[in-house]
Amino acid sequence: MSGSDGAKFDEMRAEDGSVRPAYAEYCDWLQAQEKGWMRRKGFEAESFFRRTGITFNVYGENDAEERLIPFDMVPRIITGGEWRRLSRGIEQRVRALNAFMHDLYHRQEIIRSGRLPERLFRNNEAWLSQMVGFTPPGGVYTHIVGIDLVRTGPDEFLVLEDNARTPSGVSYMLENRETMMAMFPELFSKIQVRPVSNYPRRLAKSLAACAPECAGENPTVAVLTPGIYNSAYFEHAFLADQMGAELVEGTDLRVIDGRVQMRTTSGFQPIDVLYRRVDDDFLDPLTFNPDSVLGIPGIFDVYRAGGITIANAPGTGISDDKAIYAFMPEIVQFYTGEAPILPNVETWRCADPDSLKHVLDNLPELVVKEVHGSGGYGMLIGPTASKKEIAAFRQKLKAKPHNYIAQPTLSLSTCPIFTKAGLAPRHVDLRPFVLVSPEGIDITPGGLTRVALKKGSLVVNSSQGGGTKDSWVLAD
Repeated sequence: MSGSDGAKFDEMRAEDGSVRPAYAEYCDWLQAQEKGWMRRKGFEAESFFRRTGITFNVYGENDAEERLIPFDMVPRIITGGEWRRLSRGIEQRVRALNAFMHDLYHRQEIIRSGRLPERLFRNNEAWLSQMVGFTPPGGVYTHIVGIDLVRTGPDEFLVLEDNARTPSGVSYMLENRETMMAMFPELFSKIQVRPVSNYPRRLAKSLAACAPECAGENPTVAVLTPGIYNSAYFEHAFLADQMGAELVEGTDLRVIDGRVQMRTTSGFQPIDVLYRRVDDDFLDPLTFNPDSVLGIPGIFDVYRAGGITIANAPGTGISDDKAIYAFMPEIVQFYTGEAPILPNVETWRCADPDSLKHVLDNLPELVVKEVHGSGGYGMLIGPTASKKEIAAFRQKLKAKPHNYIAQPTLSLSTCPIFTKAGLAPRHVDLRPFVLVSPEGIDITPGGLTRVALKKGSLVVNSSQGGGTKDSWVLAD
């Protein structure tokens, strides 16, 4: 394997070139394989993805083209001990996020205490005044959470961002595993890897546990999609199918007798839990955006009356805000009474004049992000940006400093990918998926590993040229 590509930590090989324990059995197996055979397996994986239709749409392109998700067949491997430490930190953070949501829409104790500035949510479009004083069924706001993690050392995992609005990517986690098991069945008999294939069943169970009191013994769960032109439509359809749930669009639903009901061949039937993949603004044209054709007129009144569970709860998007993220260490401490197990990446809030000065003085070395941004868009990566791009971003920062946060350019860990020349290190992140219900917090072992396929690149988003790989958590 080639050098560390400037990264501080190579997850497969130690500095002396020896293989780390997590990868020992995999490397023994790999060395016994013929290179030509592995290359053929790579083509096989690509054709598998094409047959399955695992694609995503890229917005902003002239033709909004549909692309194949690049898949790398070398797994990212995490030991059982590493995963236990990570799980404790993830659970703590998700508990804090849910408590924060409840507080923000009720007594706002964290604001009163002076730990969080009121300005962060008063003019924040993700904060919904319509949710004030309302508690969702079971007290759960964040039913499905994706916590993005990066690694910078042997025991150094950092939270890069929180995704508590409509986290995506779980279908790729599941398909990556299915592809690996189909291509390398002998590997899974040789190495004990914790399963992820039961995620849809666990998701269905977790959502059903959040059903409102009016639901019967077998709550009806449906997935609300914006439709086939949405970039994550494949995932919406996949999860509905795997859960045995109905896949619906806004036009399939209407409010009848105080319940949200879906059109079926035998008339309208009530829905108890709606796993929505539609943003807040489009959910109900009578409450939010009146021009929305994606939502259901009147659903929010039914929700407030306890007639349906919406997952995730409207208004949870504020916890995805990167300005709020900057306060997560204080938020975790406030609601759990504990120091954060998983630290944040060091963050400068550009709304603060001293922080803004530091960011402007050091722009070529920093990563700057929009507080509402996602998908790798609207950001500046200082070390790889041109002087012209830096100058343009400098003007944006001066014009709207409250719209940005900045972070150091991290030395992300690398994992090997398979290339024509053999294994080569590439930077990765990890999105574990977490389910929350009144019955507890359920963390799927592994998650989605996204990988920057270009040498030296730090951008892992599929929309920006990144790919994915299977994430293995070893059984003890």
